[in-house]
Amino acid sequence: MTQPGFPQTPESSDAPADTASAAGSQSWMDAVKAFDARRPDLPGEHLVVLGLGVALLLSSGRSRSILGRLVKAAAGGALMARAASGTGGVARVAQLIAKVT
Repeated sequence: MTQPGFPQTPESSDAPADTASAAGSQSWMDAVKAFDARRPDLPGEHLVVLGLGVALLLSSGRSRSILGRLVKAAAGGALMARAASGTGGVARVAQLIAKVT
C-alpha cells in the first residue's frame, strides 16, 4: 500500500537483502525529501523552527549531563540550519541582504 505523494516501490528485488534494505531506506528518505519540497510553506514556518532551534541551544547550557547538552545543541543547530535552508530560506536571506546593501 502506498501513500499519496510517495513513489511506488516494486514488491520483489533481485538485489541482496542488505543492499535492498540500504536502497529501501535511501529511497524512503528521498521520497520524504521530495514530499517536503512539494508541500506549500506555512506562514511563519521558518521563524517557528528558528525559535525552537534557539530555545534548544539556550537550554543546552543548562543541562546537567554532557550527553544532554550535546543532544540539545545538535538538535538546536539542526533546526536552525533547517530554518535557514528550508524552501528558499538561504536565497531569501541573500535577497534581503542585497536589498539592504
